[in-house]
Amino acid sequence: MASDSETLDRISPSRRPDLPVAGTQTWNDLGFVHWSFPPEVVRKLVPASLELDLWKGRAWVGIVPFTMKNIRSAWMPQRAGLDFLETNVRTYVHHDREPGVHFFSLEASSWLAVRVARFVWGLPYFFADMETSRDGDRLTWRSTRKDAEKTNSLVELELGDELGASAPGTLEHFLLERYYLFQEHRGRVLKGIVHHVPYPVRRAKLMSAVDGLLGAVGLPGGDLETAHFSSGVDVEVFGPDPV
Repeated sequence: MASDSETLDRISPSRRPDLPVAGTQTWNDLGFVHWSFPPEVVRKLVPASLELDLWKGRAWVGIVPFTMKNIRSAWMPQRAGLDFLETNVRTYVHHDREPGVHFFSLEASSWLAVRVARFVWGLPYFFADMETSRDGDRLTWRSTRKDAEKTNSLVELELGDELGASAPGTLEHFLLERYYLFQEHRGRVLKGIVHHVPYPVRRAKLMSAVDGLLGAVGLPGGDLETAHFSSGVDVEVFGPDPV
């Protein structure tokens, strides 16, 4: 089963939960490139415990490259944060009618981050050579996995108009304002929560791309739909907890 966007509460997840903070981090210079697919193509790749969250009858998959900075657990001293590059491949789901994301894969330039995320979350992280560069309003992210397949990714965006915070009911809000993560790990569904102010968003144009990450998770070429950019947000992390 799947549900279109108008049937779910998308405002409550954006409120800060009354829970202990597990950690903090900063997400900088995020690119968002999205493809749409027939639901049945994506459904077979998502755990049965999760329902697809559709927009206008289509399943959406995003490649999101960005810089993670000042990553630290709540018990770590302020100066002990970790910085690295990340690119994730995600789709949009709900569990018990709570909308969130589900990750197909995540690349990271930190071996330590890969090991911790795989152990704690069971997330499909991969260690990769990664770099990012910016020339005015043009940004580029490159990634090559450090494994036998050498799966690679390239995203190059030309930034456009400022949109500000996404308005509820828009495609931008549906794709970008996601605060819950659902992932199966050791036979259980885990839920993670992040809290941050709404993304400051700019339109973007995809200038070039190598979407090897989509092929690596078993997705054929979908319909390229949108590209966006955000300068970033400070983030609080809660969980993960079984649901």
